[in-house]
Amino acid sequence: MIKSGKQAKIKGGLAESPSHLMHRALQLALDIYAEEAGPDGLTQRQFAVLEAVAARSGLTQTDLVKATGIDRSTLADLVARMTTKGLLERERSTLDARAKAVRLSPEGEAALLAARPRVEAADKRIMGLLPKSKRDSFLDLLCSLSDAADAAPEQARADIKAAKKAAKDAKKAEKAARKGDGKADGRGKKKKKGEPVVEQAQTDDAADAVVVPLTGAAEG
Repeated sequence: MIKSGKQAKIKGGLAESPSHLMHRALQLALDIYAEEAGPDGLTQRQFAVLEAVAARSGLTQTDLVKATGIDRSTLADLVARMTTKGLLERERSTLDARAKAVRLSPEGEAALLAARPRVEAADKRIMGLLPKSKRDSFLDLLCSLSDAADAAPEQARADIKAAKKAAKDAKKAEKAARKGDGKADGRGKKKKKGEPVVEQAQTDDAADAVVVPLTGAAEG
């Protein structure tokens, strides 16, 4: 039973956890989809792949990852199984000879046409759980989250690149600082041949340096 939003809300804990609430909402949506699609219908992921391919035939698996949001390994297995079932057909990509493109088979097109009314019914049931005044804003929020998910891989790569550059710059700065300190205290200055080496006294009381000649003095 769906509880009214007018009822008092419990604060704290799971009631204020976005990840938990989204998980519950997702489970509800999947349950409704399964009821409308039926035991012999397309799964939600199968439907997403067929819709993406129908919108743009000749997509590669990389294109499908971007279009559907399904991770690469899962998508590769999904496309293979859908091809075996006869829902998809593979062909060599006209843009990349190394990649395989996919397109709808006649069976896949028929399955998609049959699934669309069922998916539409599921979507109506889900939206019907919300007040009419909140449905558009709900879709806007879902689109914002979807856009953020699409941008996440690119942002992650950009962050890694920026971190590497920062570490490299820090290393250069540290090296330059050490070099500057060496010049300041004379450690970077090379001594001329034959120049006596000056050793600092080991005690605080000794004020004078001890001069040690480089050439051997006569003993005795």
